[in-house]
Amino acid sequence: MVKPISSLKVETGFTRLLSFACVMFFSLSGCRQDYSLAPPANSETITVTVKLPKELKTETMWVMYRSPICKSIRRGPSGQRMERDGHQSVYKELERQGESDLYQVKLPKDGGGACRWHLANVTFGVEYADPTRFGENVTYGAGGGVIAIFDYNDSPQGGADIKVDGDLTIKKDYYPWIHESFIGGYSKTINLASEGGIYINYQALQARTVYFEPVFHSSVLVRSEGSKVHKVGNFIKFTYPDGSVV
Repeated sequence: MVKPISSLKVETGFTRLLSFACVMFFSLSGCRQDYSLAPPANSETITVTVKLPKELKTETMWVMYRSPICKSIRRGPSGQRMERDGHQSVYKELERQGESDLYQVKLPKDGGGACRWHLANVTFGVEYADPTRFGENVTYGAGGGVIAIFDYNDSPQGGADIKVDGDLTIKKDYYPWIHESFIGGYSKTINLASEGGIYINYQALQARTVYFEPVFHSSVLVRSEGSKVHKVGNFIKFTYPDGSVV
């Protein structure tokens, strides 16, 4: 059936009006950008492996992707517009490899999606598996953390402490440290003490594998006790395995 020219003109005009209304709607409401990750099947991966001592367990890994296309916008102290690369977080559990002491996760470097996400950094580590071994109300405190940065941005914990070329291999000594606090309420925590802070930041721009081997000296126990009252001359008391007190 052939429609009259007048009918075609009406339909064409309606279509144009509808298109114009849609454009106006999205202009007023803002373009709803798809921020989701969509790693392509052929994306290159970075493999993170932890060699886990018996008394420790792996922490949930915090994976951050960044995008120079989908900006994060905020206002500065004077109301000025400030832009920086947008970021997207996902959380991963490292999986045990068979019956071994190796735990692993593979992460796509290319996060894909409309924002063209790229893998920026990962935050992971180990913690004490059973804090109650040191008492019923003992909880895990801190220590045993690692951050690997794969681009030129800072991590959520700041910039890199150490920069490496190629793949990243970390082997560090850790010691159990029990601390008791009294001021502001009693608490007792088991921590992992090592050279450096709670997290050690590495920048590894070319890394394709990250290997972390914490060497845990479970028998070398350090104890510390905080002050019980605020008083000049009161300090934290440390007791070392040889019996010495500082």
